[in-house]
Amino acid sequence: MDNVERDEVDVMFIRTKDDVAEFGPAFQRLEELVGTRGRKFFGAFDARANEYRACVQVKEGDDAKALGLESGTLPGGRYLRERIHGEPPALYERIAPTFRELLKRAAEDETRPSIEFYRRHDEIDLLLPVADE
Repeated sequence: MDNVERDEVDVMFIRTKDDVAEFGPAFQRLEELVGTRGRKFFGAFDARANEYRACVQVKEGDDAKALGLESGTLPGGRYLRERIHGEPPALYERIAPTFRELLKRAAEDETRPSIEFYRRHDEIDLLLPVADE
């Protein structure tokens, strides 16, 4: 677990309500639309809006509107990061409990979403936005 400073990331996304059953299909649809090669995928959870966004980083030439996607930005700033490893789907089941542990260790900045950065199929960075002291 460590503190990291992240830059903002421009993304295209599919919005869902906070329901784990909707996350997989949203990512599957996103991958079908943009492909996976050379792509960076993120999950963003906004507790205030009670919504989840399956996101992909924008590449030159992407047209969110033509793909039927929304566009936005994952905010930069200070995050508490925990990197988890394992094989899906067991790996995905560790996301929520790990975020609960992170919440015990830092004051969350509730104005920014919690972020999942899918580094590889078996490695995810969980990023809790940290409030300025």
